Amino acid sequence: QVQLVESGGGLVQAGDSLRLSCAASGRTLRMFDLGWFRQAPGKEREFVGAIRWNTGATYYADSVKGRFTLSRDVAKNTIYLQMNTMKPEDTAVYYCAAGVQSTISTLSSRAYSYWGQGTQVTVSS
Repeated sequence: QVQLVESGGGLVQAGDSLRLSCAASGRTLRMFDLGWFRQAPGKEREFVGAIRWNTGATYYADSVKGRFTLSRDVAKNTIYLQMNTMKPEDTAVYYCAAGVQSTISTLSSRAYSYWGQGTQVTVSS
């Protein structure tokens, strides 16, 4: 069992920066992928980025590449999503997710078995 708790969401203006945190507990993350997804009201949940815990390899959606950065703190069992040059279209509830590495693509929500409660991010024009 893995518990995930997101924090750091809030209201910012376009062009500003924000950092989200996701603290994990309950199980070692050595063989896990951890991802960030986001969902705007009435829209599909979409992939933002992911990090392979044991190697630190990262993957990003084209829409955020160059602006967002994923990182991890092994000692704290925590991942971060640094969001720079934010745009109104980044507005969404952001979810942290964890899943054991498998044959399912790391970019797919189906690869993740554990989800946090989400944190709201709003970017004003």
